[in-house]
Amino acid sequence: MKPSIEINGRWPVVCGLRVVVFLITVPVLNAQVITLDSVLNSMRQRNPVLQEYRHRAQAMDEYAQGATSLMAPEVGGGLWMLPYSRPMENRDKGQIMLSVQQKFISHAKLRANKNYLSTKAAIEEASESYTFNELRAQAKTAYYQWLVLEKKKKLLAENEAIINLMLKIARLRYPYNQSKLGNIYKAEGRLYEIQNLQVMNGNDIAQKNILLNQLMNVPKGTRFLIDTTTRMNTSNFEIADTLTYTQNRSDIRRIDKTILSMRANQELEKSQAKPDFNISFNHMIPRDNAMPSQFMLLGMVSIPIAPWSSKMYKANVKGMESEILSMKKEREAILNDLQTMTASMVNEIQSLQQQLINYQQKIIPALKRNYQTLMLAYEENKEELPLVIDGWEAMNMAQIEYLNKLDNYYAMIVNYEKQLEK
Repeated sequence: MKPSIEINGRWPVVCGLRVVVFLITVPVLNAQVITLDSVLNSMRQRNPVLQEYRHRAQAMDEYAQGATSLMAPEVGGGLWMLPYSRPMENRDKGQIMLSVQQKFISHAKLRANKNYLSTKAAIEEASESYTFNELRAQAKTAYYQWLVLEKKKKLLAENEAIINLMLKIARLRYPYNQSKLGNIYKAEGRLYEIQNLQVMNGNDIAQKNILLNQLMNVPKGTRFLIDTTTRMNTSNFEIADTLTYTQNRSDIRRIDKTILSMRANQELEKSQAKPDFNISFNHMIPRDNAMPSQFMLLGMVSIPIAPWSSKMYKANVKGMESEILSMKKEREAILNDLQTMTASMVNEIQSLQQQLINYQQKIIPALKRNYQTLMLAYEENKEELPLVIDGWEAMNMAQIEYLNKLDNYYAMIVNYEKQLEK
């Protein structure tokens, strides 16, 4: 059953005259009604934090595209075997050397590096999903809090009308000694309290507006209205299993992607055992025309399996394996905490749901009948105004408490959906 607030009622006729209260609302200039879906879509497209992760993922993809490139060739030139002093013979004048050199990195290393960089893009995408889930929960919480504030705004307007009605009756009776001056002052005090609450409520609405502007990355002075007909899904609260969390939770996916990235990094470290090759070609032009030109062609190969060089990448592979085991335990701990947290949330939601039903169906109707009975007796001059005010205050406190619990109820559901990333 979906709880809904019922706080409207009919107010009695006073002294044979029907009192009609007109509530005039001043519309917000240039304001439009924005639904919750519109807020979330705008936030996803415009929020700079989410854009940051998108650009990072794009950067990793670009890095991966260039990971298989070879190092640039080296070209050089200079003097070769040029003597410091004047040579005795022309053949000892030395040579001019031109050099070209190219290093060939093992293709296995290049491929492993590309795979590793590609996995880092997936981590950034999972991080974006995780951050969006956090921001979405903030936006939904603010939106539903605003929804409750609109209900409080309506309730305060009705309470203002009630107190004005009491004051009108009391002031009409005062000249005939049928009302006490102190009672009038008491009612006026309650009226001023309501007006003060209206100011506070309006400020709270403005704060929610500003927060949603921040999340959507729009000018902070932008004013809009929310859809007060928004309804939250209040069914299907159950304890999810591990498979559901694994499929839905972006932080679990981020850990999984990080583990895959660590595996790719391990392969990259293992590929360091592959040798690299280097080819160098040098051409010597003698300064003495009688001497022939010469060249040197040299090939080099690295020996990474040497004990003094293999120790580093072997240790890195073992260290990464320990990090992977650590992340697996972190994943296990998160899943365990989530199941416990969800079970507690489901119980709390069901408890709040029952409390809201009790307020709606039992508590508020009973206190409203009590107030209406006292008000009817006051109209017939059989009851004093303070008792009527007390009856109204009891009803009003129950209505406010109902809205506070409704606020907690919405917040708990948002938190529950946040855990399941709905």
